[in-house]
Amino acid sequence: MLHEKSCGAIVYRRFHGNIEILLIKHINSGHWSFPKGHVENNETEIQTARREIKEETSIDVIIDPTFRETVTYSPRRDTLKVVVYFLAKAKNVNFSPQEDEIAEIRWVDIAHATNLLTYENDKTIVAKAKTAIKNKH
Repeated sequence: MLHEKSCGAIVYRRFHGNIEILLIKHINSGHWSFPKGHVENNETEIQTARREIKEETSIDVIIDPTFRETVTYSPRRDTLKVVVYFLAKAKNVNFSPQEDEIAEIRWVDIAHATNLLTYENDKTIVAKAKTAIKNKH
């Protein structure tokens, strides 16, 4: 059994009094999710999340290490993948998709994000993120 680990975040911003989160659509699979990617070398989870968000979207973030959710699934029969998601506040809001991986990027009102997200795991994490963001302010 192969083990893979990725890290990413639910990136959010405040926009006209609403909370919006950043969703990305993957070129290969066509599913909507959050920016994330594989841990490289001796990176920490937070370093991986920050780097992957920057690579995939060109957005710099402030990561909240107190929000940490994990999803485990099997992308292939012989592989177990763990994805760690943090909560991250966007420092800039203009994005630029990584051309070879990302088909589309959108800021979406957090209340409507579940309509776009593909996987139930992600919808559950958005509900937790929504509560965490509300408790911050």
